[in-house]
Amino acid sequence: MSHGKPFTLITNVLGPNGWKVEIVLQELKLSYEPLYLSIEEIATKQLSVTKYNPNGRIPALIDHQNNDFVIWESCAIIYYLVEKYDTQRVLSVDKFEDKMILQQWLFFQASGQGPYFGQCGWFKDNAPPPKIPEAIERYQKEILRVFSVLETVLSKQSYLLGDKCTVADLAFVMWNELAIKGYVNDYNNFDFPRDFPAVHRWHHELLARGPAQTCIDLRGAWLAAGRR
Repeated sequence: MSHGKPFTLITNVLGPNGWKVEIVLQELKLSYEPLYLSIEEIATKQLSVTKYNPNGRIPALIDHQNNDFVIWESCAIIYYLVEKYDTQRVLSVDKFEDKMILQQWLFFQASGQGPYFGQCGWFKDNAPPPKIPEAIERYQKEILRVFSVLETVLSKQSYLLGDKCTVADLAFVMWNELAIKGYVNDYNNFDFPRDFPAVHRWHHELLARGPAQTCIDLRGAWLAAGRR
């Protein structure tokens, strides 16, 4: 593997988790080379995947500045990046308790947002026929529940850690975007700004920063070109 840039990100066009990492890399202005593997390579757990992640999933990050250190799991990668390279604490925090709260939200994203949103997408758009309405509705309700959790916090403060945007916030963007635009947009008269005004405000403020919207647009262009 050629590595003219400091980082190689092993990822995939379709899956949101790799884009979470790309958003943070771009926010921190860290130069990286994305290696977009196909769905087939990942599904069959080819060596190009398992060599870097024994779980056979994406993303995985190779840090060529740190003896080709490899780390996988998107939220672990994100935390690694800010702990090692966000020395000015642009997207992270110094105080121990604040670090624990940041990790709390990353754990919630990884366990409470991603899996439920992903299952909704699977049953709604990707599972083989016949459709299972009960499964789709179950996970659509879970999306609304997660939005409700976020609304409770964001109705009282600008970001998940208070007045400062951190990687805790940015970790939610890609899955939220997919939910808003496709997973629950046709569910039970869903109206994002009406039903979750604080989450709506927060989401669009994160997009306005630039990198998140860039990644969303790039993903859309890749998919329109038939890349998965």
